[in-house]
Amino acid sequence: MQQIGTIFWSSVGKKIVSAGTGLLLVLYVIAHLIGNLQLLRGDPVPFNEYAHFLESLGVFLFIIELALLAVFLFHILMGVMVWLDKLKARPQGYIKTADAGDPSKKTWSSKNMIITGIILAVFTTYHVITFKYGPGVSKGYVTVINGVEMRDLYRLVVESFQNVYIMLGYVICMILLGFHLRHGFWSAFQSLGVQHPRLVPIIYGVGYLLAFVLAIGFLFIPIYIYFTGGAA
Repeated sequence: MQQIGTIFWSSVGKKIVSAGTGLLLVLYVIAHLIGNLQLLRGDPVPFNEYAHFLESLGVFLFIIELALLAVFLFHILMGVMVWLDKLKARPQGYIKTADAGDPSKKTWSSKNMIITGIILAVFTTYHVITFKYGPGVSKGYVTVINGVEMRDLYRLVVESFQNVYIMLGYVICMILLGFHLRHGFWSAFQSLGVQHPRLVPIIYGVGYLLAFVLAIGFLFIPIYIYFTGGAA
């Protein structure tokens, strides 16, 4: 047991945990975007039905959210600890900060993972407080679909993104999400030992494409709602 704990808290162990939790979060982000694309249909019904379905899962949703929270917190903890380990190993930063290219893949994204990570953690907290724990049925955000009363989350989202500061804040954070994923996806596979010369360019390319698609997908939603009011 002690040996397992030693491996877990080792430099390699922390990188592996950070990589594994990061990839799980990527899967969640993909699923979250797919669900949120309902907002682009210009009809509140599909999105509210989707949100209501998730709420109807009850205890199962609670378990999923608890597991997701654990993954999120472990990812943050391991990421900060890996960054501190690097800081201790190299207390004085390099003077030259240009892209080092292969094989290090040193870019702006890689050098600022801790910064983009902290910003995204704060953003995620705000996002959850605003929408999951924001005003619901008791505050008048209620709709009836096929005879079923449910929370009108669509209205809350539209009202929120009509605020130019909230819209711009989301856009900026989604751009940072893209930068974070750009390096994080490739780095995760590297930490897990996938370093074959033929696979590295593929993984790096997939990570780049995935980061671009997810960032554009998420930032387009608030821009679309801001300028259209959610109408098709």
